[in-house]
Amino acid sequence: MSITQWLSGPTAQLLSSSAAIVILVLMLFMSVRLYVSYRNKQIYRLLITTIPLIIAKQGLLVVLAYPGHSFSPWLYLAFTILQIISFIIINFVFMKLYTHRSAQLKVIPFIIMSMMTFVIAGIQFAITPFTIETEIAPQAFTFPALDFYGLIVIFMIMLDTRSANMSSKYYASLVVFFACEVARLANAYVFHDSLMWLVSVSQLLPIVYYALLFLLLFEWVIERLMHTYQSSIIDGLTGLYNRRHFSSKAEQLLQSSKSMAIIFCDIDNFKKLNDTYGHHRADGVLKQVAEIIKEESSGIGSAGRYGGEELLSCISTELVKPEVVAESIRRRVEQESMVTISVGYCTSKESKDIQEMIKLADEAMYISKTTGKNKVSASKPITSSKKAKG
Repeated sequence: MSITQWLSGPTAQLLSSSAAIVILVLMLFMSVRLYVSYRNKQIYRLLITTIPLIIAKQGLLVVLAYPGHSFSPWLYLAFTILQIISFIIINFVFMKLYTHRSAQLKVIPFIIMSMMTFVIAGIQFAITPFTIETEIAPQAFTFPALDFYGLIVIFMIMLDTRSANMSSKYYASLVVFFACEVARLANAYVFHDSLMWLVSVSQLLPIVYYALLFLLLFEWVIERLMHTYQSSIIDGLTGLYNRRHFSSKAEQLLQSSKSMAIIFCDIDNFKKLNDTYGHHRADGVLKQVAEIIKEESSGIGSAGRYGGEELLSCISTELVKPEVVAESIRRRVEQESMVTISVGYCTSKESKDIQEMIKLADEAMYISKTTGKNKVSASKPITSSKKAKG
């Protein structure tokens, strides 16, 4: 037996379906984890329901592929219906996952396509009636109305992707599935197993199709994990590290650098800005100042939000002077935004404890705040009395 004959026989179908089932089982495992871990339960529940249907379809495909057996046409009809329905549902799920919440994906077209599958199956039965006792050979199994409708469904799904921001892998999966269906139908209606390479294509392309779906789902899981991680360390408004993670980054910098500094910044008259221009404008200014601090800290340290309008930076001072970086931040804020900032800084010469350094930098900032604002002050190794910031 040549390799071409082997790839076009039932053994190749067994290999293809086995590989597809392994991929689908992995997708099912990921879907269950998503269902347990995230709030969008309905879409993950639908995914968990659909994948076993596709696994069943692959198992049925293996049974139908072996020659020398005659089966009820109901089995072939069930396979065809299952293939169309599972294709509609799995594409709805992936489009729902990748559609932004502000652009709602309409479910009605998918429901109509699913209902039409059963309507056309009824029409097909009316055209070619059969009973449960009827048996047909695999070569005789064709349902033209359903097969043609399956191609229409693929085109309709492609048109519906305009409302979703899908990746190239998704469009590639649709192209692969379409090619697989064209190869299967060409073999069934035109060549009747006479072209072995065409049979091989129709049997092996599903592996590529399900592999692409697996990659899409895997990327979605990674994105969810990254989003969850980012949410735990990043301040949602400014995009800077939150206080807890900033302290962690500062600790790492203290351990890895010979010398470092904490720069503490407070936006001047921020409450007045809020009262005059509103929270939306004030938040925009806060983000603008945060971006300046982040840019000035890039490559030499990290930036974080301490709370309210208080922003920090931790920098290595092996190659730069802290007063130069602090003054650059102050000057840029004055020139590029509608506000000014009071700045204080503390170096690791004053303390080797991060929390103490933040406190000293805060006290230095308070000196700037109470002596005219819009200036930079260095820390002094003294403990200031309790103060109220203005």
